[in-house]
Amino acid sequence: MRISFTSNLAMQNSMRQTVSSSQAQLQQAQTEVSTGTYADQGIALGYQSGRSVNLTTEKSRLNSIVDSNSIVSQRLSASQSALTNMSNNIQTSLNSMIALSGSDDKTLLNTTTQSLQSQLDAFIASGNTSANGEFLFAGINTANEPLKTYDADSAAKASFNTALTNYMSANGIGSMSNFTVAQMQDFVENTLTPMYTAGNPADTWETDWSTASDTNMTSRVNTAETVQSSTNANNDGFRKFALASVMGVELLGSDVNSDVRQYISKTAISYMGEAVAGVDGERSALGLSEARVKTANDTITAQVGIVETAFNNLNEVDAYEASTKVNNLLAQMEASYQLTSRLQKLSLANYLS
Repeated sequence: MRISFTSNLAMQNSMRQTVSSSQAQLQQAQTEVSTGTYADQGIALGYQSGRSVNLTTEKSRLNSIVDSNSIVSQRLSASQSALTNMSNNIQTSLNSMIALSGSDDKTLLNTTTQSLQSQLDAFIASGNTSANGEFLFAGINTANEPLKTYDADSAAKASFNTALTNYMSANGIGSMSNFTVAQMQDFVENTLTPMYTAGNPADTWETDWSTASDTNMTSRVNTAETVQSSTNANNDGFRKFALASVMGVELLGSDVNSDVRQYISKTAISYMGEAVAGVDGERSALGLSEARVKTANDTITAQVGIVETAFNNLNEVDAYEASTKVNNLLAQMEASYQLTSRLQKLSLANYLS
């Protein structure tokens, strides 16, 4: 008869493997307790793991749209703020013109002219507002500052001077004081206004004033919806205010007779009224875009909630079961440690002693 025996070294190695396996299981169980989801979805879900991946991808896609919409909202908000300032600039200029009431008082004319230039400068500064490194009113040319200043060295000033000089020369007008109302009306309507009218062959706006694109920025705010997320400096409201301002700055205080000055004042006021309507129209259009972005975000938030519910239903673990598993593994490991400690004390030397 043969007697077999098992060494305590073999038993220690067996216990060591048991502890190592328990540690790996414990780590997974603790992960499941802390996250509330399976530590290894592939093993736990099997063939349904593909659905879990799809739900995670869909949630990430929807959240990325929400993040993108936050940038769109910032752009729209900044545009609204700038347009509000520009509308106020026009209204201030309009009030100055109305207060002048065609007066020939040189001090009042000088004050009004300075006010018009100041409001035009502020209007251009607001028109060059940028957000997140993009110029808001440049259309799709977001890297270019859209509006040029109007001063003594500007192209727009040079174009006005050339147009006025050529008209006076062609019509035998020796000085500004010789202008009749009919001649001034002809100059404004048939020479000056076409320079600020989109589509007119004489249009110099995009040469003298603007580098903006006529194409506005659009942004996708939902899976199948895009909105206008900016406007551009080539719209009619911008043009009309620049035209009215040039008339006021260049002609109102010139040496013209009272009737001609009355015509200049009346026409400039009319153009400023159109400018206010144009700028406020752009504010309304962007306001609609803001509302659509909010609606899109509400819809996406609801979709994210649905996706999260489906994901949780698929991946959630039983919290009680997971906690019990952790406790059992901890108890098992503690027993293994104690047994291993006792095995290490088993030696012939200790027995003989």
